[in-house]
Formats: sequence, C-alpha cells, structure tokens
Amino acid sequence: MRISEKNKLEKIIIVGDRVLIKPTTSREQTKSGLYLPPGVQEKEKVQEGYVMKAGPGYPVPTDYGLDEEIWGEDAENVRYIPLQAKEGDLAIYLQRDAIEINYLGEKYFIVPQSAVLMLVREEDL
Repeated sequence: MRISEKNKLEKIIIVGDRVLIKPTTSREQTKSGLYLPPGVQEKEKVQEGYVMKAGPGYPVPTDYGLDEEIWGEDAENVRYIPLQAKEGDLAIYLQRDAIEINYLGEKYFIVPQSAVLMLVREEDL
C-alpha cells in the first residue's frame, strides 16, 4: 500500500487519554512588528494545532468476581470514558506537556487531554 496524505496516519494508534496534534504555522511577527525566529515561537507556553487522531479515552475499571480472571479472554473488552477532542478540532494546548515527534517528514505533538485548554469544532449545522 502506498502512503498518501489520506492514509499516512491510518496505522497510528494513539494510546489512552492522548491526542495527536499537527501544529498550525505559527506567527512570525509580533503585534509590535518584531520578527521572531522559529525557536522562540516554539517555546511559547500556549500553542495551537489540529487534532489528527485521538486516543480511546480514560480506562474505566471493571468489576470482576472472585472466580473471574482479570487477564482472561475478556481482557480486551476494556471500557473507556471518551475524550472531548475529536479529529479535525482546533486545539489550544500547553506546550510544556506536549511531546514532539516527526513522522514521515511531518512535525506532530502528542498531548494529554489534560493539557488541552480549548477546542474549536467546526460542525455542519
């Protein structure tokens, strides 16, 4: 299978309460007209980007009887509290909690849901 823009993130599985964010192009110029180098822009405390993938959410403990094995056949049937973030949302997040990765020449951040401050969702009404 050839890698294209549509399917390049298909094989990525985000774990738990994390989201994969592609950062938007940052502002190069301040309000006062100063041009900032890329290193300074990236160190700002709050960043924005688009949610590309979201994890399943927060795992919820399930009750097992005394005669049931925790690691038995139903171990894959884990329940999750879903995340608020959805693919396509614009996320405002704290940079200090983000982990930068490079995947197929693109820069992404893996961010825990707790570091996401705000989501902007474009929905068809």
